[in-house]
Amino acid sequence: MGVQKKAPTRAVSDDPEDLARVPLQAVLLADSFTTRFRPITLERPKVLLPLVNIPMIEYTLAWLESSGVEEVFVFCCAHAKQVTNYLENSQWFSQPKFSVTTIESHNSVSAGDALRLVYERNVIHGDFVLISGDTLSNMSLTRALQEHKERKKKDSNAVMTMVIQRSKPSPITQQSRLGTDGLFMAIDPTTKQLLHYEENTNHLKGTLSIDKMLLVDNTSITLHNDIQDCYIDICSPEVLSLFTDNFDYQHLRRHFLKGLLVDDIMGYKIFTHEIHSSYAARVDNYRGYDAISKDIIQRWTYPLVPDVLSLGNSATKLERRGMYRAFEIEQSRSAQIGPLTVIGTGTTIASNTKITNSVVGKGCTIGSNVSIEGSYVWDNVIIEDGCELRHAIVCDGVVMKSGSVLEPGVVLSFKVVIGQNFVVPSYSKVSLLQQPKKQDSDEELEYADHNSDTLDSAATGTMDKQNGDSSLEFSEMQHHVSSELGYGGVGYIWSICEGSHEEEWRHSVAPIPAEKLAEITQVIEDDLELVSQDSNAPASSGELKPDTQISAEDDAVYFEKEVEATFLRAVNENVEVDHVILEVNSLRLSYNMQSADCAGAIFHSMMKLALDTAHSSRNELLRNVQNMVNTWQKLLKSYLPGKDEEIEVILKFEEICLESARELSPLFTQILHLLYDKEIITEEAIEDWESEKKDADEADRVFVKQAEIFIQWLREASEEDDEEEGE
Repeated sequence: MGVQKKAPTRAVSDDPEDLARVPLQAVLLADSFTTRFRPITLERPKVLLPLVNIPMIEYTLAWLESSGVEEVFVFCCAHAKQVTNYLENSQWFSQPKFSVTTIESHNSVSAGDALRLVYERNVIHGDFVLISGDTLSNMSLTRALQEHKERKKKDSNAVMTMVIQRSKPSPITQQSRLGTDGLFMAIDPTTKQLLHYEENTNHLKGTLSIDKMLLVDNTSITLHNDIQDCYIDICSPEVLSLFTDNFDYQHLRRHFLKGLLVDDIMGYKIFTHEIHSSYAARVDNYRGYDAISKDIIQRWTYPLVPDVLSLGNSATKLERRGMYRAFEIEQSRSAQIGPLTVIGTGTTIASNTKITNSVVGKGCTIGSNVSIEGSYVWDNVIIEDGCELRHAIVCDGVVMKSGSVLEPGVVLSFKVVIGQNFVVPSYSKVSLLQQPKKQDSDEELEYADHNSDTLDSAATGTMDKQNGDSSLEFSEMQHHVSSELGYGGVGYIWSICEGSHEEEWRHSVAPIPAEKLAEITQVIEDDLELVSQDSNAPASSGELKPDTQISAEDDAVYFEKEVEATFLRAVNENVEVDHVILEVNSLRLSYNMQSADCAGAIFHSMMKLALDTAHSSRNELLRNVQNMVNTWQKLLKSYLPGKDEEIEVILKFEEICLESARELSPLFTQILHLLYDKEIITEEAIEDWESEKKDADEADRVFVKQAEIFIQWLREASEEDDEEEGE
């Protein structure tokens, strides 16, 4: 039985005028209290891990400063000394009107413990922003803060405002694009009060059980399964008091938030603030690390991008096709650097090496005939000739000997050595440190037992010894473990714990295998078929379908954006068409769309990319379109099972030419002819489209008139074919 909840001790003034005079403060948790980034975080704290060559905490602090926060209290636990040393030597300790103070603890094992210690220090004097150091955003806090203050004036029980945004989970994996579990939320659509919060950890499908009293006490409820928790909270000082007075509050969401939602005695309330055009995300796992890195490179996080946020001497220049290069790099003329790639300062790249969709840190040495795809190579890494890396993470100081291979999902921790021609199997985690015998559970987010602190501290000491003491018995270690990583290899391959195989592909930087997606998709389709047979059955009491008040128009907009993002990722990462079809199918299921919607969204994405590709004349633009159609016609045809869907594509093309891509308007007929030649659009679909427009206004017949000669040619060709068949 949990400890009885008590009302918080109000240690600060409730007078809004008094609160207004207090500088805006923030509590930044520099420990996530998780183990998902092990073995890396046994040696370095998560907030100091590089995200596109910049430590995660830099993004968080840069955003807090730009948002008007004046005082930040950084709570450090695991590797506290590393965090403190980093901050003391950073720009943040000398910023005017922006103070950063560290609070160290060596025995806190949860976010709850951290906030209780912050309360004991008596440093928070008004509303504050609560955020973890692995979160980045470019949102403006002004409106969210104002809403929070206005609500607090009217209702003293309004103690917290959570920042949220729309992001539908995949119906296949039941997780977001960031690799986090889907969420179910119930929100009052008028007041934006949060009424229910549930993590979909069991990958539930379709239904949600809620307390009947929610329906009794609230006249209107919106149920969501398309919300992402940004882990940015605006809190009143009472939040700290609640943690102090209720010691069973450990986890911010699972304990504190849900505890307040079910507590009908004290009456404290939590509200939401939804962002639409801004960016906010938390690096929760390796898949999230990959997704957010790509978002940064594609500039969704502007101004938190490499060329603006460069540190010290590592200035980075943005070049064409999303390529970033630091100064003072050496690159062979025969080396190829692909789009959406970042190269750090002081790195050398030898002949015939190819790097695509990857981040390479500073001071790296990359040999000849190396292939790096979709990977993250940190600082001072040596990759010898003929190595291959696909969707892997390689930490500082790693050495890959010639001919070695990293299969998708591999993580190499600090200073590991991979032996010559050795192939590291998919999803392997490799470290100089042996795997702990007792594993902390990753299910306990922001929870860790005391053993993890001991391990992390021991690991820190090991790393410090390696960095500064040449007396490390390196040859002895090499002799002992060389068999695990090939000849000359140094390190231990961690075993995958029983029952954790599914988590490996769910949370990896590697794309989810196509066969796994196909397998789960089949199961879901079978389940949907069973559900449809019972669709007329009344729902059981308290069980409602999610998203009961989401408009079809909003869904269409979000769907089109998601398809475009999927398509661009496929283009930039050379994803196979069959894999793209699986991803689009998952979006189709998620948004309850038809084949015509998929075809329209894909065609729109193709035309937009053709328009965005460099061209200086109408003929060059037409060639861009031809190349796009030639490359992706199989994808488009997959969603054109019949004439009706083909007509929808023509109508979508008209809409594009009139609204978002008018430059394509003069080429309408030529592109329509191209689609006909490629057997994407049939003659019957074109004729029926013309027929549907017969009684339309002149404004709606612009493109029919433009295509008159082509349509007439089709008719004449058809008549000639009929005559030949008659003879």
